[in-house]
Amino acid sequence: MEKMFTAQSTVGEIVAIFPKASDLFKTYKIDFCCGGNRTLAEALAEKKFPVEDILQQLQTMYQQSLQKVEKNWLEASYTELIDHIIQKHHRFLMEELPQLSPYVTKVLHVHGAEHPHLVKVHKLFNDLKTELEQHLIKEETKAFPLIIQFEQHPTEENEQAMKQVIGELVAEHDTAGDLIKEIREITNDFTPPADACGTYRLVYNRLEALESDLFEHIHLENNILFPNVLS
Repeated sequence: MEKMFTAQSTVGEIVAIFPKASDLFKTYKIDFCCGGNRTLAEALAEKKFPVEDILQQLQTMYQQSLQKVEKNWLEASYTELIDHIIQKHHRFLMEELPQLSPYVTKVLHVHGAEHPHLVKVHKLFNDLKTELEQHLIKEETKAFPLIIQFEQHPTEENEQAMKQVIGELVAEHDTAGDLIKEIREITNDFTPPADACGTYRLVYNRLEALESDLFEHIHLENNILFPNVLS
């Protein structure tokens, strides 16, 4: 397995290449913002942490993030596709939304006076967070069980209940999609200012990654799962 990072990689470079590394650094109280120009070896030596152990964790996390599912989901059963959506996209959102939230707030607190658009970014993100958290619960506790029930027992009653909830989900997808698109527009396609600090850049980078995952998530449901069910 090719090593993406070394002990001589700077903390800032690592987070720039792999934004999720910020969570690991936060766990070990490693400053990736103001101290981003230090090498990983220097940062870990100060904390007296073993370099190879942290490098291995970073490498494993990075490799997992690159894994792609090579599968034709058009040929999958409803149950199989739903399980994939939950395990990949729902789990990602349930982990990422609460972890990213304090960074969004911190950037507003530190830079909001000079960059007033961050007030809107903060509001939109929190609207999106609330929308998605409620949406995931609805899918897992109501919509997906109805779809699986219909797959197993395709009665007219199950079909009508399923069609109604799918219509609601599509509308919620539109709402979430509009929110993340507005965030993209306000942030100039997630382009931070030239003088932005590491945390500022981190927030933009992770918002863009969130958008990418969300669009893939919605695609699997709107363009594959729901049409297959309704047909």
